[in-house]
Amino acid sequence: MSTAVLGSPGVISSSSKDRYAHKYLIAATVTMAAMLELIDTSIVNVAIPHMMGNLGATLDEIAWVSTAYIIANVIVIPMSGWLSAFFGRKRYFAGSIMLFVVASFFCGASHSLLGLIFWRVIQGIGGGALLSTAQATLYESFPPEEAGTGMAIFGVGVMVGPTLGPTLGGWITDNYNWPWIFYINVPLGIIAAILTATYVHDAAHQEKADKIDYLGIALLTVCVGSLQWMLERGERYDWWDSRFVTLLGVTALLSGIALIWHELTTDEPVINFRILKSRQLSAGISLGLLLGFALYGSVFILPVFLQQLLQMTAWQTGKIILPGALASAVTMAVVGRNAMRLDARYTVVAGAFLFFLSMLKLSHLTSASGAHDLFWPLILRGVGLGLIFVPLTNATMADLEVKDLAQGTGMFNLMRQLGGSLGIAVMATLLARFVSSEKAILVEHVGATDPETLSRLSMLTRGLISRGTNPIVAQQQALAVLDRQVTVQSTMLAFSRIYLYSGLVLIVALPLLLLFRTGRARGSIGPVH
Repeated sequence: MSTAVLGSPGVISSSSKDRYAHKYLIAATVTMAAMLELIDTSIVNVAIPHMMGNLGATLDEIAWVSTAYIIANVIVIPMSGWLSAFFGRKRYFAGSIMLFVVASFFCGASHSLLGLIFWRVIQGIGGGALLSTAQATLYESFPPEEAGTGMAIFGVGVMVGPTLGPTLGGWITDNYNWPWIFYINVPLGIIAAILTATYVHDAAHQEKADKIDYLGIALLTVCVGSLQWMLERGERYDWWDSRFVTLLGVTALLSGIALIWHELTTDEPVINFRILKSRQLSAGISLGLLLGFALYGSVFILPVFLQQLLQMTAWQTGKIILPGALASAVTMAVVGRNAMRLDARYTVVAGAFLFFLSMLKLSHLTSASGAHDLFWPLILRGVGLGLIFVPLTNATMADLEVKDLAQGTGMFNLMRQLGGSLGIAVMATLLARFVSSEKAILVEHVGATDPETLSRLSMLTRGLISRGTNPIVAQQQALAVLDRQVTVQSTMLAFSRIYLYSGLVLIVALPLLLLFRTGRARGSIGPVH
């Protein structure tokens, strides 16, 4: 394995100072690229009906537009550290952005479903580099004592991206057409690629493999691809009742075991599992998994609640979510500026309890709730997540040597992404099952012999007849109205339970903090070489 070292560790030379000269410009560049990747994870969801009509596809077929992108994405994320070293960080990051841009253009220009899915796979391959490589780049673009500031800038993009996607997609689709959700990436991506080529540096401690770990890449592709495919499609196929989903689960498990064994016994692995000997990193990425579960799960469930139950548009939903995203951004800015003085073991606890309080307040909403009822719960959620993300990321990487940062950030982002996919899959499954169970309970109290039900039905029928409806039709419509009211109430109760479970996830994860050797950021505990 060949190594390129730029500068001696622990010594701030003039060349090192030069590396920090454009730190804020680099932070803005890599964060913009990462945001493009995150937004494209969810932006297509609101445009699906338009795509179905335009491309003549069924709902099951069009779902591959989203699934193909995410599967390609999560396969590349854990390899991004190795690929960055193999090609050089600047070349790999700029090349990935351009691949993302070209694929985005052809996604918008696609006239067939197969063509669109193919270019979404290519787009996912390009996007997979952007998260982990961005984080590793930031750690070396800021002096150790200012790393928190860089992570805060990046964190804003990570938190805002998933919430902005559906809103931006809805606005673009309503005002233009679905291809523009892809075309918008082109000018922004070109700017990010030019800035990357101009200002981003190769890694200071870069180890390039002398040979390619083909078997490791193949096992990783099968393992992560099968797992993500299972999470994406499991709820639709009723999970373990489906032989196909079971096959995906078994494939992911067996290939995962083989991957770990192979990577631990080869000299130049594509994923260096040996760095998990760091208890700090292992505990941190486990927390990252549960953070992704809670974050993406709540991000997924809230727009569904607002648009299905409260009958809001995508644009109205976005305006309601925006203040919470801004609260998260402000919190991360403050936390980032004080990163060297903060201990993640305290800020993560505070953030987890604020997140739980937010979910508790959301669980008390009713079908008559409005935007004002969501303002403070979403502010609390934003502040809570802001207190968690930057300190947790910094503390997770605190024990790693500089040369292992790219691998560490790759693992952290993979686990957060898989946690997010797991969160969305679990929330969607639980929502459907809770609605059914709550409706069954309510129906028991809405029977043909219940006086209140009969009175309500009679009132609805008389009201419809008074408007000129035929008595027989009026009775049928009254029954339909009553059924809708029961469905709305059972759905409301189901959402309440989902919010509580989302809040409890991070509380349950808190004991992992006991495994942390320190809660302090890199650079505040002495140099790590």
